[in-house]
Amino acid sequence: MEQWDIYTENREKTGRLHTRGEKMAVGDYHLVVTALIFNSKGELLIQKRREDKIGWPGFWDFSAAGSALAGESSRQAMIREIKEELGIDVTTAESQLRFTWYFPDGFDDFWIIYHDVALEELTLQKEEVQEARWVNEEEFQSLVKAGEMIPYFFNETLFSWIHKGHLHE
Repeated sequence: MEQWDIYTENREKTGRLHTRGEKMAVGDYHLVVTALIFNSKGELLIQKRREDKIGWPGFWDFSAAGSALAGESSRQAMIREIKEELGIDVTTAESQLRFTWYFPDGFDDFWIIYHDVALEELTLQKEEVQEARWVNEEEFQSLVKAGEMIPYFFNETLFSWIHKGHLHE
């Protein structure tokens, strides 16, 4: 049984827990993390959600995402989700919290991670991920235009966030 910390609208922990799958009470919020992994070529690692997954089945999504478990910080949850879904270990030195998006039941912290890994080295979580690939900006925008990518509000500007200094050029 997966449990999450419950937060106030100001992102303060209440000391109460929520069980995944139950409806969130009005005024209760939980923490979600989303990881966007870029390699030294400036490509983004994306994953294709399984066809039987609830919420955006069969769509391409960012590198990894999920809810923070009770007691986890945002950074700990991000590192765990990447390990669970892709089988990769990332370090905190490679990661940067980019922004937080507030949604009706919580907060989604979007992390940028700079990490090189070969696709053959990935261990995909079979229950959630059916495929992964690296895409450059053109390929990413092609998936967005084709309606194959989850329609995040910042898809069109995503690649402008990448600082050349982080790409080891």
